[in-house]
Amino acid sequence: MVYDKARELARMLKESEEYKEYKQASEKAFENETTKALIKEYHQLQMQAQASVVSGNKDDALMEKLQKIGEVLQLNGDASRFLFAEFRLNRMLGDVYKILAEAIDIDLGMLEE
Repeated sequence: MVYDKARELARMLKESEEYKEYKQASEKAFENETTKALIKEYHQLQMQAQASVVSGNKDDALMEKLQKIGEVLQLNGDASRFLFAEFRLNRMLGDVYKILAEAIDIDLGMLEE
């Protein structure tokens, strides 16, 4: 029963506007190899920046590089649309996860910091 509902939820997520926009934007953005490489580097830098902040060793040079690549990507319409669509999809998935966690009384406090 639970797995059937999970499959139904997965189907609904795949049919959502957020996912459709993400899929379309990613296909368009990744057609260009330079844009694809910049987005990949941006994602890697984001993870490194988050790790440095969590560990208490904020890396100003890393943050500056992340900001500069972010500014370049904002000027690229395809990249900007992709990053916004990705943000919307991730926000929706996060909300779904919170709903599920609350239903079974799991504390997500560590994820909200």
